[in-house]
Amino acid sequence: MKAIVVTDQAAGTAGMKLAERPEPKATMNEVLVRVHASAITGDELSWPSTWTDRFDRDRTPSIPGHELAGVVTALGYGTTGLSVGQRVFGLTDWYRDGALAEYIALDARSLAPLPGDVDFTVGAALVMPGLTAWQGLFDHGRLQSGQSVLVHGAAGVVGSMAVQLAREAGAYVIGTGRASGRQTALDFGVKEFIDLDNDTLEDVGSVDLVFDVIGGDIAKRSVGIIRPRGTLVTVAGPIEARPTDGRTIDFIVVSDRAQLSEIVHRFRQGRLRTNIGDIVSLDEAIASFNSPTRAKGKTIIRVRP
Repeated sequence: MKAIVVTDQAAGTAGMKLAERPEPKATMNEVLVRVHASAITGDELSWPSTWTDRFDRDRTPSIPGHELAGVVTALGYGTTGLSVGQRVFGLTDWYRDGALAEYIALDARSLAPLPGDVDFTVGAALVMPGLTAWQGLFDHGRLQSGQSVLVHGAAGVVGSMAVQLAREAGAYVIGTGRASGRQTALDFGVKEFIDLDNDTLEDVGSVDLVFDVIGGDIAKRSVGIIRPRGTLVTVAGPIEARPTDGRTIDFIVVSDRAQLSEIVHRFRQGRLRTNIGDIVSLDEAIASFNSPTRAKGKTIIRVRP
């Protein structure tokens, strides 16, 4: 099969290539999926899991891209809940080869059925943003109707999904980002927008929850605007600062079939929109990692026409 592989961490995207790789086999409780669409996260070449396994052993050449939509072509021994020919979408294990390939073998529990009226490109675009926003807001942030939430990077692929889910949950949503993202954030549903380059974050007042994808100084400053017993959730890594009588939680998103099903259900009802940028072929995937337009939406790799 054709796949994008990386072999040298120091070389970064210069070390990526389109190559022929053995087609994987589905083992116990796994399925083999013919990938129709995948998606990339721009910084995944900096993740240790791209290069080593859980025991810190080198696992290159490895295949990046962990969000996918496709069709099940084979079942491993003991696999239940899915069938051959079924359309699916989901998130792969970080320490295994990804979905920038024509086929992928993965745990069946990582996938959810993809309805026939949802395009594969949309399915791939919903996975990471949807799961990250859902888990950050509800599993870790315990967001309730009537609360206020500050979403950093509100115009981005994850932030825009968090804005929509928080708004529908009955929260008052404030977004932050660059000035160029103001209208996009407003279109997705924020009530207020803070330009991090020109406005003062602390002028927001106080909020019940901060959803952070930026980290660093912005995350630390955000602690000061959280109400007592409030929460800061972040996917940008550990943060030592904590809000007064509150919680700071950093988490890594995991696949969840029930959550994926709820997310795609809301999309079909028109309650959620994707934030898709470029759609490119597998042959163009390497160039897309360096594309200046990638920040404007989720880059989707159409593996199969």
